[in-house]
Amino acid sequence: MKLLTCPMNGPRNIDEFQSFGPVRARPDPNATADREWSRHLFRAENRRGVVVEWWRHVPSNYFFLAERDLVSNEIIRTFDASEPRDRA
Repeated sequence: MKLLTCPMNGPRNIDEFQSFGPVRARPDPNATADREWSRHLFRAENRRGVVVEWWRHVPSNYFFLAERDLVSNEIIRTFDASEPRDRA
C-alpha cells in the first residue's frame, strides 16, 4: 500500500486522493489569444524532473500541494497551498 501524507490528515492510503496536475502560471487574459488559452488549458507538458502538483484528499475535500519526481514517482513533500513553494 502506498501512503501519501496529507498536511491536514496525516499519512493516508493513496487511494483516498485525487491528483489535479501541475501548478502552472496563469497567462495574462488581456494579452493571450484564444489559441494560446486553448493550449494552456488542454495541452500538458511531458517533461522529466520534480513538479509541484495540486492534490485533494477526497473524504475531507482538502486541497494541497505535493512535490513529486516524475521519473521515480516519489512524493518528495506535501504542504498547504498557503505555504511558500521554495524550500527553507
